[in-house]
Amino acid sequence: MENDGGFFVSMATLIKIMLLTSLAGGVASSRPVKVTETEHYRRTLLANGLGLTPPMGWNSWNHFYCNIDEKTIKKAADALIATGLSKLGYTYVNIDDCWAELTRDEKGNSVPRKSTFPSGIKALADYVHSKGLKLGIYSDAGYFTCSKTMPGSLGHEEQDAKTFASWGIDYLKYDNCYNDGSKPTVRYPVMTRALMKCGPPIYFSLCEWGDLHPALRGAPVGNSWRTTNDIADTRESMVSRADLNEFYADYARPGGWNDPDMLEVGNGGMTEDEYMVHFSIWAISKAPLLLGCDLRNVTKDTLDIIANKEVIAVNQDPQGVQAHKVRSEGDLEIWTGPLSGYRVALLLVNRGPLRRAITANWDDLAIPPNTYVEARDLWEHKTLTTPFVGNLTATVNSHGCKMYILKPIS
Repeated sequence: MENDGGFFVSMATLIKIMLLTSLAGGVASSRPVKVTETEHYRRTLLANGLGLTPPMGWNSWNHFYCNIDEKTIKKAADALIATGLSKLGYTYVNIDDCWAELTRDEKGNSVPRKSTFPSGIKALADYVHSKGLKLGIYSDAGYFTCSKTMPGSLGHEEQDAKTFASWGIDYLKYDNCYNDGSKPTVRYPVMTRALMKCGPPIYFSLCEWGDLHPALRGAPVGNSWRTTNDIADTRESMVSRADLNEFYADYARPGGWNDPDMLEVGNGGMTEDEYMVHFSIWAISKAPLLLGCDLRNVTKDTLDIIANKEVIAVNQDPQGVQAHKVRSEGDLEIWTGPLSGYRVALLLVNRGPLRRAITANWDDLAIPPNTYVEARDLWEHKTLTTPFVGNLTATVNSHGCKMYILKPIS
């Protein structure tokens, strides 16, 4: 029953609103509420319109750690343009830990480190924006950040959110170190509310390392949420993060994504085949694609992986459904998820020491059994000439993968 542009919500909707408001640290009424459609949408707390597809860009931490300055950030932005990566969707240039002085100024504001960011963050944001890119920054839901070289935002959430907005920040990665012992469910929504008040929307990346299963409650609070601890540049670290992240596949959706941490492709700790697996799993899992290598010296082999338009398109598919691992037989795995246009993404992964054949059956892929399917090989960049019916078999290198888009043709 409509009245004055609003509507009375159903009991199911009311319960959902009450739950979301509770998760966000707000107060929910126990009586029926009348809300406009806009108010109803914003009651999910973080209705900022961002992250409708997983974010893409670069982050300083995996390669540079604390060894960053404004020149490094500018050169990363320049490299995104020069390599053509920005045209593929890599638009965020994210400063991680160690950008600020250890102490705040007399007004309690965070201060960019004079020795490394002498021009200030606002000037850096202006430079990045002039390239058509976006600038991200880092803080912590604690008293200090994880490096313990700069203050966190605990107790200064509104002040820091206003500061970030005034600088033109587009993305905030929010870590979980050196806190007061309270749960992330208490601390993180405080920054969410602060960001909502400060002006233009800022993408909010929750980095609480999977503590208390943020995927189960992250959607009202952030645009993405870490499902794992930090990644390292090893195959073992990469596949373990992939497995942990896959458990929460059903909770990803446009506007809120599971985050198994940033990409290590190009940092040198894995083989080319292993990096292809890394990039493929992150893509089909609808994970944020945040590059973590030195873009100033990126090799052709690395560029061939991270600039694969067809694999990126799977990650950025507007349907936004994260893939599941539907089969795991020893070292052989089958990952799949639906795409727009009645297509299916298929990833075959061989974790074992020997080259092996892997068969994907249509009943595992939610494809009707007698359907003829056209298969596009995304790493070979070719459409296979013979249609498949019932299943697809491919031989996969040790620690390698094959990735396809399957399109029913009859």
